[in-house]
Amino acid sequence: MIDAVAATKAAIEEGIVPGGEIALVKAARLALDNLKLEDEQQLGVKIIQKASEEPLRRLAVNAGQDGGWVVRTITDQFEAKGRKDMNFGYNVLLNEFGDMVAWGIIDPVKVTRSALQNGASVAIMVMTTQVLITDKVEPTPPPPMPHGGMGEY
Repeated sequence: MIDAVAATKAAIEEGIVPGGEIALVKAARLALDNLKLEDEQQLGVKIIQKASEEPLRRLAVNAGQDGGWVVRTITDQFEAKGRKDMNFGYNVLLNEFGDMVAWGIIDPVKVTRSALQNGASVAIMVMTTQVLITDKVEPTPPPPMPHGGMGEY
């Protein structure tokens, strides 16, 4: 209930965007595609665009779909409509593409903007840090074999 109230307040403050993780994908394309940059900077733009697709890709994979196919379908439709169809996305509950706003799938602009700003802030900090310490992820060992004599033949 508290989250719903906070999301509603955020939407009232700054408005809404279509949900389903499509806002970042489309915003990155609109903002970054036409920049004329040098090779290294252009590579950075491509990395940002790819990173902007990852939340949508993860959402699709978690729904049992091919994340790359979902991203490609949405971006192809976006390009085919002259970059004007901002609401077209993938509804994981219905397992179909369509108008996210008409389905009531929306996100507050403030939440989306804050996520982007915080992600950029962390990326800048990591890039300017001379030493970064992280936890080493240990692979999970396979489970042990079951004990004998438990009814197996």
